[in-house]
Amino acid sequence: MIKTRRVYEQGDPGEKYRILVDKFWPRGISKERADWNEWMREIAPSDELRKWYHHEFSKWDEFRKLYGKELAGKKESIDKLLKLEKEHGTITFLYSSQEKEHNNATALKEFLTKK
Repeated sequence: MIKTRRVYEQGDPGEKYRILVDKFWPRGISKERADWNEWMREIAPSDELRKWYHHEFSKWDEFRKLYGKELAGKKESIDKLLKLEKEHGTITFLYSSQEKEHNNATALKEFLTKK
């Protein structure tokens, strides 16, 4: 199972393995306060795609398609995520966006769920 959660929100006691899936370190969180197991910045959307999308919801469907194409080229990282899910049963993707439904963690979860 894959869950998503905003990095600034309190974690669930049932979260077994948390992965920050953003390209940039979240503002206002010190390394001492970081409550995730791993940071996989390489799985985040490219700078070009991230800037193009810029959380314009009218571009959401196209963003998911384009991000899916990028993810298809990141086989090693995708395999690692699928392995972590299998090992831990549940993994949580952390993101810093204020948008809870239209963000890269949600798109990544959708992509992996179809695998």
